[in-house]
Amino acid sequence: MSYYQHHVFFCTNQREDGSPCCANFDAQAMRDYAKDKLKQLKLTGKGKCRVNNAGCLDRCKEGPILVVYPEGTWYTYANKNDIDEIIEQHLQQGHIIERLKI
Repeated sequence: MSYYQHHVFFCTNQREDGSPCCANFDAQAMRDYAKDKLKQLKLTGKGKCRVNNAGCLDRCKEGPILVVYPEGTWYTYANKNDIDEIIEQHLQQGHIIERLKI
């Protein structure tokens, strides 16, 4: 079994040349929000969830993005409501959210 049930990587890359990047969509704040929310729900640690920053995941034009492992499910999101839905539906209940999937 994997150390974590779910490992969530948020692209927080900032491109200096002005081209599309997840940092332009407040990705760091969304990552921080997700991490705090999972802590509040007591869903962090061994056998549970881990949230990390990632460098560029090379899907900039589809951003902002995150990916959930071990499933390898890629999501886009627009706001905290989308992050809440990913936490509630995917991380807690195991349901893929088709409308956010990329």
